[in-house]
Amino acid sequence: MTVLTLEHVNRRHRQGSSERVVLSDISMDLHAGELLAVLGTRRSGRSTLLRVAAGIEPTDGGTVSFMGQTLAGSDGYALGGGIGYCRRPPGDTGAHDVLDESMVAQLARGIPRATARTQTFAALERVGASECATRLPRELDSAETIRVAIARSLVLKPSLLVLDEPTAAIDLLERDRVLALLRSLADEGMAVLISTGEATALSGADRALSLSDGELRGSLAPELATVVPLRRGATG
Repeated sequence: MTVLTLEHVNRRHRQGSSERVVLSDISMDLHAGELLAVLGTRRSGRSTLLRVAAGIEPTDGGTVSFMGQTLAGSDGYALGGGIGYCRRPPGDTGAHDVLDESMVAQLARGIPRATARTQTFAALERVGASECATRLPRELDSAETIRVAIARSLVLKPSLLVLDEPTAAIDLLERDRVLALLRSLADEGMAVLISTGEATALSGADRALSLSDGELRGSLAPELATVVPLRRGATG
């Protein structure tokens, strides 16, 4: 089943009188159960592509569809309603622990506090971060922070999980474990889209596309997918 479709998407960034083409005629599909990685250097547009795919940032042409419905003009309505978007936040100085912070989205949707607490802790367990529940967000290392961010998305049961550079600033062993976790989520039927600046972060991906000069290159069709194996010993 096709979860996400981009058709002839264009995006330009403007600053004063100057304009830069970030995405040029981008077309791609992402299916349920597929892990797709977009590789690009800094300022390649990889983060913009993911924000556009999640419905956070508008296009300057073309269409983005999620589960057959266009995201144009959605103002991010699909976030939390089928799309989970993860980006490691800056240092958090709040006074609430991880469990309470991770319950906010559910409470905002009217889910009873006891239910939200149970579901949030289950999500933290699923990503291997249950020991982080009673700690403050600022006390987490990079790997723990991205696991908690994934858990926050999982509690809303997304069909599509979008992660901007999930392995950045994570050591080699923890990086492989995070990638194994994402692979396992895809194996359970979720569509997973990630960006990365390092070829070493492509392990476990069904497809790897490269983005440069606004153009997407690689195996755009899922049927051409070749899974990149994880290194032996990596676990979710």
